[in-house]
Amino acid sequence: MKHLLFVILVLCSITSFNAQVKYETIESAKLGETRELKIQFPRGYNPSDNTKYPLFIVLDGDYLFEAVAGNIDYYSYWEDMPASIVVGINQFDKRYDDCMYAEQNSLPIDAGANFFEFIGMELIPHLEKKYKTDNFRVIVGHGETANFINYFLLKPDPLFKGYMAISPELAPNMITYITDALRAIPSKTFYYLANTNNDSSSMKQMTDALHTDISALNNKNLFYKFNNFEKPSHYSVSTHAIPNAIESIFKVFQPISKEEYTKTILNLEGSPVEYLQEKYKAIHELFGIKKRILINDFKAISAAIEKTRNFEYYEVLGKMARDEYPKTLLGSYYLARFYEEAGEPKKAMRTYETAFTLDEIAGFTKDFMLEKAEAIKTDFGY
Repeated sequence: MKHLLFVILVLCSITSFNAQVKYETIESAKLGETRELKIQFPRGYNPSDNTKYPLFIVLDGDYLFEAVAGNIDYYSYWEDMPASIVVGINQFDKRYDDCMYAEQNSLPIDAGANFFEFIGMELIPHLEKKYKTDNFRVIVGHGETANFINYFLLKPDPLFKGYMAISPELAPNMITYITDALRAIPSKTFYYLANTNNDSSSMKQMTDALHTDISALNNKNLFYKFNNFEKPSHYSVSTHAIPNAIESIFKVFQPISKEEYTKTILNLEGSPVEYLQEKYKAIHELFGIKKRILINDFKAISAAIEKTRNFEYYEVLGKMARDEYPKTLLGSYYLARFYEEAGEPKKAMRTYETAFTLDEIAGFTKDFMLEKAEAIKTDFGY
């Protein structure tokens, strides 16, 4: 099943699902040349509205762009991540120069230093001025470029909040640099690392060592995920790593899963409603998106309330549901359940009866609500 999904995702990356793709050039004083860009905009991108989008910068854009862009379009279509702008930098015949570093300290030098400044001082400002990007940025690299993306981590205020390092060809000092940077990272940062058993032995040894060091860190601002793949080649590993990286980085954005429900929500000491509020607060703070609470997530919290019999939480959940879906009977159902369990059957009955004027939603029908009201009437003789 997983292999089928990967095939589908690769095919999606080729067709790009009707997302808007644009090719343009940027004149760079730092590079002393014009560089080609590939840009994918979200479906329905409208330059006139106020919506802003996360930004993905894809190095090795001449071959890696389509794989990243296709996956992002796929995941955002199913609302498992926010719609995003994807920019690929063409490095064909320039890759060696762009990734150049000094043997003495493993830091960018000459053309490599110029490429680093091009991204930070020219490309990002250009994209911010011309397109509707927000401050959540992710950078993606493979092999040598997966080493290069880590240089942005070393700045006091890193440009990027997400890093996707796929089978990196690490410079000698980079394990120490990366570990030290992530140990002290001052704001929420997502770091994804992957390798394959078919990488060169030296490459695999270094990425395994990096994984060991990062895993030992204790920083609440660091969200880290590592994957080792057994069968892919060094070149095909990207098609396996990219969807895993997206799922890891945007886990909080995704609907509450069965695993999250059983392992986390059912074991909460406090309120599951507060957990839901914090989830959507984090989405807003991280991605700048005021996301409407999903029906799936309301139902998960409701199921937890029923399972744990902490019915007092229904009151706040009902008020939240009324705010999010004011024309539907979702909030009325939760409030009615609260009144039922709080020993106020008359209030519960009247709340169920309000369903007559509201829209049906998520399997809750007017007939169901009226049946609940009639049951209370029968039980209490109203």
